[in-house]
Amino acid sequence: MSSSPTDSPRRAAYEILQRVTDGAFSDVMLDTVLDRSKLDLRDRHLVTELVYGILRLRGRIDFALTQFCNQPLQRLQPEVLSLLRLGAYQLLELDRVPAHAAVNTTVELARELHLDAAVGFINAVLRSLNRGCADIPWPVPEKIKPYLQHVCSQPGWLAKEMMRQLPNVAARALGESLATPPPLTLRVNSLKTNREDFLTALAAAGHQAHSCSFAPEGVTIDQRGEKPLPGDADGWYQVQDEASILMAHLLDPHSGQRILDACAAPGGKTTHLVALTSNQAEIIALDKYPRRVELIAEGARRLGCSSIGARQWDLTEPPDFLEMQSFDRVLFDAPCSGLGVLRRNPEGRWNKSPAKLKELAVLQRQILENIAPLVGPGGKLLYSVCTFSHIETDAIIDSFLEDHPEFELENLAEKVLSRWVDLFTDKGTLRSYPHRHNGMDAFFAARLQRRG
Repeated sequence: MSSSPTDSPRRAAYEILQRVTDGAFSDVMLDTVLDRSKLDLRDRHLVTELVYGILRLRGRIDFALTQFCNQPLQRLQPEVLSLLRLGAYQLLELDRVPAHAAVNTTVELARELHLDAAVGFINAVLRSLNRGCADIPWPVPEKIKPYLQHVCSQPGWLAKEMMRQLPNVAARALGESLATPPPLTLRVNSLKTNREDFLTALAAAGHQAHSCSFAPEGVTIDQRGEKPLPGDADGWYQVQDEASILMAHLLDPHSGQRILDACAAPGGKTTHLVALTSNQAEIIALDKYPRRVELIAEGARRLGCSSIGARQWDLTEPPDFLEMQSFDRVLFDAPCSGLGVLRRNPEGRWNKSPAKLKELAVLQRQILENIAPLVGPGGKLLYSVCTFSHIETDAIIDSFLEDHPEFELENLAEKVLSRWVDLFTDKGTLRSYPHRHNGMDAFFAARLQRRG
């Protein structure tokens, strides 16, 4: 009997992966397919595991398949390669799936998809992989670049970037961390509750959680119970990584100030700024796309944020409706490569390139030039990105300061809580890494002040 994405977890995973290959976002496709599916909770978890796991570990899977495939993977029919990855991931990474089930369900799915000519080939490769997986010649950790590529599943250009940014041992640790699932971290909404009460409510609902080490509102879910997270409809929390939570604190917002969030959607940092200023600051939130502006407004209503004015604007053009030097604080969470959040958006490692990073750096600098004139005398501008590439971080700040002596770089390490000091470089910029800082995403932040 043939299946459809609504009743077969492996068919659903296959369909999602095919759409991602065509350019779709994995999280959007997962939500779309699961919303219309008839799958039970266990099968929904399997779909999510297969999609994110295969995207995250595609480099490792392909290295293994290469050992047992008699032709280059890039020459295979794309549908056949997707099925091989689907079966190989189950064989290599999912102990709870019996080997015969991993092979047989993949072969049956090939038949359902009318790939009859490839059925025997898929069956032979997967059975060979199952028999020989213990003898795969995985690169040893001491061979840093091959290890990053074939064990940690990083494309070659990204492995080189890690090695440029970090010593070998640290580069290896970063690569290993980016090959693992991310933690589920929440920001407790201080407009509605506090962290202690929220942790109590989580425990009462059967969830295991702990307080984050750095972010004072952060909570990490260690193990979810069967019940929903408490307070979702009432706006008790926002899903947000710990590093992202720190950004609003680094801007140092205060009640009564005029604050701009330049690239605000989906609004997590914007609503945090509202919470830190107790709804007593004037906050303007801009984003390029109308639907994303709607997301900001929807999040603000859910969380009880009443001091946000959200508006659509493409900041590749100067925002001429805003008065120059009229803001006390400006947050520029720039559009970036997202290399620091590859655990959450695993397809990103396969659709980025050094050329794309250069394009993004041009865009980042262009927007920075358009919003810097909005900062008032003595005001502060926080530049933040969820990436670690040099071209999107230090290179942007260094070149901007060279051209704009009216701004100076602040040493954030001198202005924050002592327990945060490990997050900062000698220059006073923030650089967080999952392998160093309790699993938080890799972020960069620099705070600039206009001379008064």
